[in-house]
Amino acid sequence: MNTVPMDVAPLSEAEVRRIREDFPILNTEVNGHPLVYLDSGATSQRPRAVLDAEREFATTLNSAVHRGAHTLAAEATEAFEDARSTIARFIGADDDEIVWTSNATEAINLVAYALSNASLGRGGAAAERLRLGPGDEIVTTEMEHHANLIPWQELAARTGATLRVIPLDDNGALRLDEPVIGPRTTLVAVTHVSNVLGVINPIEQLIALAHEVGALVLLDACQSAPHMPLDVHALDVDFAVLSGHKMLGPTGIGALYGRRELLEAMPPFLTGGSMITTVTTTTAEYLPPPQRFEAGTQRVSQAIALAAAIDYLTAVGMPRIAAHEALLGQRLLDGLTSIDGVRVLGANIDLPRVGLASFDVPGIHSHDVGQLLDDRGIAVRVGHHCAQPLHRRLGVTASTRASTYLYSTEAEVDAFVEGVSATIDFFGVRS
Repeated sequence: MNTVPMDVAPLSEAEVRRIREDFPILNTEVNGHPLVYLDSGATSQRPRAVLDAEREFATTLNSAVHRGAHTLAAEATEAFEDARSTIARFIGADDDEIVWTSNATEAINLVAYALSNASLGRGGAAAERLRLGPGDEIVTTEMEHHANLIPWQELAARTGATLRVIPLDDNGALRLDEPVIGPRTTLVAVTHVSNVLGVINPIEQLIALAHEVGALVLLDACQSAPHMPLDVHALDVDFAVLSGHKMLGPTGIGALYGRRELLEAMPPFLTGGSMITTVTTTTAEYLPPPQRFEAGTQRVSQAIALAAAIDYLTAVGMPRIAAHEALLGQRLLDGLTSIDGVRVLGANIDLPRVGLASFDVPGIHSHDVGQLLDDRGIAVRVGHHCAQPLHRRLGVTASTRASTYLYSTEAEVDAFVEGVSATIDFFGVRS
């Protein structure tokens, strides 16, 4: 779950070449150079199987799910629910523990607003353990993506609870020796893999600390579910979120995993059609989860395409993808740290990592680094990566991030490292 077994063989060069043939966009040229796509941490590319799945639904099954009684609607509903089963199997959950959302950000907000509604007395006695108020504490970390920070800031403001933050050490690692999680903690929200540092956090330890004091745990799995085996039941998390566009799927689709008894206790966030049983002009009764949290017309073709993406990843093998990316991540780290004038964020953290690295070059703004790399056809991410507190803690305002995936090659990593070195030469800032 947090590490790759040592006996797992990474993908061979020949296998990666065959995988790349499934991704039409990888044949693109940018500025006269073959595209080197190293921005999968932001949005991954899609194989033909995923593109075809969404197109086939639109041309053969397109209709509303859970509504019409006609054949097309019934077949669309079956495909939609089969997609739910696919993602449940992929992360070790049960079908009725998966809620479709537009993305991970919406999934986190769903939990935050459900807790807020419970705190207002909604949900009855079943929701009692979900209520927050003055004296309660929500814990997150200094390395979180803004999507796993701001919703908790707002929840604290609405309920009177206190938001506490697990700090980072000078290298960027979580300071788990700090007594932040305590008897007043009701929820711990933490990222599995840092979207800036690429390190795999010691989630088992955090979950144990939270559960020792009776706190719930929400896991941001956006940077882990696409890249390594994930089993939410085995990890014993209470909630987990992911986004389809980071795992070969389309945009506009994500998922919330919630432990069944918690989803059953949670009052809804969005309300309207499709999530109700009986409605009068003054009252409404709600469906059980997951439909309770799926108001309105659903993202049907996107869910089916995400299931196709999961089938693709499963066929390749998540342990082998993780092993492949671990090698690429080490190659990124070794290459960048060998360049005079480059500071790799989190380079000295002694934890496993995925194929992602962010760096700063004092004297060159990350946007300028990204522009010169783009001139070579190399696509990377620049800026604060929606993690301003982490950057601030490490003394930088922005960084350049390269992130790999199953279709990335060692030659692409080497081209990127060479491009960074050439950029430093261009600006003449070697120390």
